[in-house]
Amino acid sequence: MGEREIGINGGVVVGVDGSASSLRALRVAVEEACRRGLTLHVLRAWTLRTAPRPPDCPAGSVASVTQYEEWLRKATAELVTEHIGEREDCEIAVHIAHSPSPQALIAASNGADLLVVGHRGRGGFAGLVLGSVADQVVRHAHCSVLVVRPSVQK
Repeated sequence: MGEREIGINGGVVVGVDGSASSLRALRVAVEEACRRGLTLHVLRAWTLRTAPRPPDCPAGSVASVTQYEEWLRKATAELVTEHIGEREDCEIAVHIAHSPSPQALIAASNGADLLVVGHRGRGGFAGLVLGSVADQVVRHAHCSVLVVRPSVQK
């Protein structure tokens, strides 16, 4: 992940970035992890281009990698709690990776039992095509992959 491994040894990994598709994946992943009696590993990959700026970073300055990671760890943990609550039926670990999402998820799949990713469907024909992250993960992951598609509205 970047050059650092996050050290996943078993469990369900889910990629979360705050998007609606990643939050759907989070809800499915926690149910899979709890049902299987496995740890849920919530992975937030980031780059300077994709990470939200830490709110305590003064204007006109650039946050350090450590500041970004601390902010993203806190924000991701809050997001997890907000969307799935406090779960006592399975362990949840939050991981932050300074790496593009596909590479971070593929690397995390090395030690995972299952990798869960969201699908950013755009409806119609576009909804039939995987997004670039899901496509790369499905092609290169080292474990089973579950792609969570949007629910169909009728």
